[in-house]
Amino acid sequence: MTETQILLLILPIIVIQLVLLVIALRDLLKPERRVRGDSKLMWGLIIVLVNVLGPILYLTIGREEE
Repeated sequence: MTETQILLLILPIIVIQLVLLVIALRDLLKPERRVRGDSKLMWGLIIVLVNVLGPILYLTIGREEE
């Protein structure tokens, strides 16, 4: 497998990760957004440091609906 083929396999995962990261952080930074545990800092760290799973966790269980 060449480097180009490997890059083509990894590129969609990188794009999905970046899109999820941006969506989750934009939602977290809304002033009216409430989160579980009342710690936006903790959720921000989870979103940024836990790669693809962090934003998915935040978007599914981290947000509290008003």
